[in-house]
Amino acid sequence: MNPVVGLDVAKGESQVQAFLDKKKPYKRSFKVAHTVEGLESLHQYLREIENVTGIRPPVVLESDYPIHPWYR
Repeated sequence: MNPVVGLDVAKGESQVQAFLDKKKPYKRSFKVAHTVEGLESLHQYLREIENVTGIRPPVVLESDYPIHPWYR
């Protein structure tokens, strides 16, 4: 297995989708609020994937907002 987790980051929440391997989604995608409780649930989800696969999954971020000019 080659697990990976994708986060589509938006203001206030992120959409989460995990894959156990190429073209093999893990469960359904879901939203996570940018709160302590939401981030705790994301952490538990990441631990769950690690327990299922035996591998800590990398997390890939995609943002919906433009990058600040200072970072360009």
